[in-house]
Amino acid sequence: MMERVIDRDGLADFLRRRRELLHPADVGLPDGARRRTPGLRREEVAQLAGMSTDYYSRLEQSRGANPSEPIVASLARALRCDLDERDHLYNLAGIAPPLRWAGRHISPGLLALVSRLTDIPVIIGTDLDEILWQNELADVVIGGGAGRNLTWLWFTDPEVRKIFPEEDWDVHSASHVADLRATYSRRMGDRDITELVDGLTARSEEFRALWELHEVAVRRLPRKRFLNAEVGDLDLTCETLLTPAADLRVRAFFPLEGTDAREKLDLLRVIGTQAFS
Repeated sequence: MMERVIDRDGLADFLRRRRELLHPADVGLPDGARRRTPGLRREEVAQLAGMSTDYYSRLEQSRGANPSEPIVASLARALRCDLDERDHLYNLAGIAPPLRWAGRHISPGLLALVSRLTDIPVIIGTDLDEILWQNELADVVIGGGAGRNLTWLWFTDPEVRKIFPEEDWDVHSASHVADLRATYSRRMGDRDITELVDGLTARSEEFRALWELHEVAVRRLPRKRFLNAEVGDLDLTCETLLTPAADLRVRAFFPLEGTDAREKLDLLRVIGTQAFS
């Protein structure tokens, strides 16, 4: 095993310079009061990356704990790094960059696009159904947050199913497995998908039975019904967009025409904003 070598000074300098190049509008933040220094504040980057301000500040000061791979990935997203900048950030942190498929990296352009969709729930996930990003309305409607693997939780955590009507559970189960089977055949032998399938096979009898059917289909559930404690049933349609490499997916949930879902989403935007603040 090769010893991990971190360029702490280079990492600190790169983080600081990327932060200073960004404007609040670039990451969906208000300009606020007049700023004494250019770019984003440290606490804003920390918030975007899902870490404490103290931890991020230590990285910019060339000290603190060695950043893990998930931390580096979060920083690359928060600082809107392109692929070259992302790879450079990984190298500075002493971590081998991901292969040049999207992996868990969301491009700055894609983040800028989805950040403007505030009146519908939007999530970005991997082809293994791991959530990388979701907007505030998705937090309210779907719950949870980034870092969850929805397929894993569907078969291992009964609480996840409670936001869907019970009569829809079988359809969702079959869809999860058929979609995972399509990814499995496309990325045969990759460690992450092999571990996911082996883990689900060991943990869930339902998954094991569905997996043995060998049904293959990229997930396309145009209509989804959600249960919400505040507004009741939500009838939404799901539009899925694939990145060029097809390993990241944007799912946007629109109100179903002829229902009261639009009014309910508008109400949840208000309720959700109040709850978060």
